[in-house]
Amino acid sequence: MPKPLASPFRQLSAALALALLAAAGLPEQAQAEKADRDKALNIVSEKGGVYDAVKQHTEFNGDVILSKGSMLLRAETLSLRETRDGYILASAVGKAGQPVSFRQARDVPGESIEGVAGQLEYDSRSDTVRFIGAATVRQMRGTTVLREVSGALLVYENRSERLSIEGGQASPNPRGSVRMTIMPRSATEPSAPASAVPLQAVPPVPRNPS
Repeated sequence: MPKPLASPFRQLSAALALALLAAAGLPEQAQAEKADRDKALNIVSEKGGVYDAVKQHTEFNGDVILSKGSMLLRAETLSLRETRDGYILASAVGKAGQPVSFRQARDVPGESIEGVAGQLEYDSRSDTVRFIGAATVRQMRGTTVLREVSGALLVYENRSERLSIEGGQASPNPRGSVRMTIMPRSATEPSAPASAVPLQAVPPVPRNPS
């Protein structure tokens, strides 16, 4: 599979990125949805595709949707190859004004990881997603953004939730920089429902003596 950005992740080290995430309070024990690993991989394409049985290679074109459990990937084109030991290598490309999009639930109820990029690569063996070109990844709680990271190349490891970040000309930020935004805890924690407010005990009304 071609590697459009083959340089090592040195412009912002993985250690620094992980330190920032740890400082933001990302739970180490929180994993991407574990049940997804045992789910079937499904692909739907608007215009169909071509399957090469000898090379175990398939090309899909036109509004392609790949799903595997809670994982959902949308792209304009998708190239998929199956290895001899049954793993999947996929490369997805978007089009002008419509980048590749990715979403997967976390084991934390109500939370998910969402991302967009010009190109995306998925390796089912390592359960790793590479966001290539104008890449942005968000940690969500429902529709609320908890954290957002952007750069030229983001590499997300589903099993450990480790994120490596690289800047460069393909970054969506000025001067090719990388960026991380962390929302304050007070802005992301849901307010307690009215039913959670403790009720005051009401003394019984005394009866009139007969």
